[in-house]
Amino acid sequence: MFGSLGIPELIMIFIVALIVFGPKRLPEIGKTLGKAMGEFKKATDDFKNTIEREVQVEELKQLASTTIVPVHESISRSAPVEPTATGLPTEPPKQVADLTPEAVTKHDL
Repeated sequence: MFGSLGIPELIMIFIVALIVFGPKRLPEIGKTLGKAMGEFKKATDDFKNTIEREVQVEELKQLASTTIVPVHESISRSAPVEPTATGLPTEPPKQVADLTPEAVTKHDL
């Protein structure tokens, strides 16, 4: 966390801080410094998590384009679907075309 600082260096920094700030302000400064370090760590963790999520999204997009789309195309090519109807009828059926209005009677319901 402190890089190349060892125990002797940390003790020396503590003694200098004690002399400069005094014993009454040192706990207050330590508390403030601790909060600042905690907030900094939280911010760096949030940033790291955001970057990792974005990388995962890009990996999923790449996986989808390299795996799922070719499989879908392969399935589409292997099993073509024939249309059941070619379009709308252009002529009425022969049985209906031959009927005249007089031939049609009402049925009592």
